[in-house]
Amino acid sequence: MLNIISHVLRSSPQRKGSVVVMSARTYADFTTQATFEIKKGDVHRLNEALDTQVVLTRQEGLRYYHAMQTIRCLELKAGQLFRQKIIRGACHLYNGQEACAVGIDASVNSTDPLIATYRNHGYIYTRGGSLKGILAELAGRRGGISKGRGGSMHMFTKTFYGGNGIVASQVPVGAGLALALKYQDKSALSVCVYGDGAANQGQVFETFNMAALWKLPVIFVCENNKFGKFTPMERTSANTDFYKRGDVIPGLRVDGMDILCVREATRFAADHCRSGKGPIILELQTYRFIGHREGDKSLSYRTQEEVDEVSRTSDPICILRERLLSNNMTSVEELKEIDVGIIKDVEEAADFAVTNPEPPLEDLCNHIYCNNPPLEVRDKNPWTKLKSVS
Repeated sequence: MLNIISHVLRSSPQRKGSVVVMSARTYADFTTQATFEIKKGDVHRLNEALDTQVVLTRQEGLRYYHAMQTIRCLELKAGQLFRQKIIRGACHLYNGQEACAVGIDASVNSTDPLIATYRNHGYIYTRGGSLKGILAELAGRRGGISKGRGGSMHMFTKTFYGGNGIVASQVPVGAGLALALKYQDKSALSVCVYGDGAANQGQVFETFNMAALWKLPVIFVCENNKFGKFTPMERTSANTDFYKRGDVIPGLRVDGMDILCVREATRFAADHCRSGKGPIILELQTYRFIGHREGDKSLSYRTQEEVDEVSRTSDPICILRERLLSNNMTSVEELKEIDVGIIKDVEEAADFAVTNPEPPLEDLCNHIYCNNPPLEVRDKNPWTKLKSVS
């Protein structure tokens, strides 16, 4: 626990010259909202660009801070449990990319379906997954959000259609969700997240073609974290302008390390889809502070100096924190109180995950079918049977 506390508090540095003391200020002393200048971003086949003047309320800022810091702490704990061999198998963490998941969540409806990559822990949290359910699932325990059967890549909520282990496999499914919404004549949209490595897969271009032909209400979100697994994007992509990859599909490219850029770009994209204009591509330029997956040698394909520089200048949590503090929208004490509460929640969730039992063998074949009478399923040999219960 102490390792997590020290790391989270280090990611929330004080302003120069500030002193941590109990403040006599009340909430009424804080600025309720402020206007910020954000980067303009790039556009493709769009007549208008994003507004560079955006308003952030104190309530929104604290909500975004809490969500991003929770995801960061969750991933730090997941990494720790992986090293302790409590979490096994593939485990892809989200450290550094928190502004993407939280910024998207801030600008679409909770009822809009979302499907993502295998780096999905941030999205499962913003889509209503509990910390206990997430960590228990990562540990393969019965109390996990998928009952310990899905692991890191296969967690779901009512409107979150999972992370997906096969690169780019979620892209056609995301378009299928949008097609269903169009059939149902709902003013909803689908959000489909993929990475810069997945952008070169053939099924992505096939999906773009169908989505454009049928004017599907889908936001294709490319989380461009600069590396396809261990390879820099320049070595795998002849065209690294991923927001232009849809040809006739309009596109936006913004700073994915700034939650306000992500929020405003997603809001623009959502309005585009809901107005019946069809699909749009949103490229978020982001960066992961850790390896492609837990256990890889992340410094074999990039330098420690590079990682440190991005962490120092572009950490999305620190960017938001400084905005809130420099505009008198919060205090160091209030943010530290939030941090301590988050750490407590994550540690309680980790304790639950570690002590929760693994699912029993007899549950192995359950939920193969929905609303089906129990049936026998052959085990690894034809002489033993397992019971499948819906």
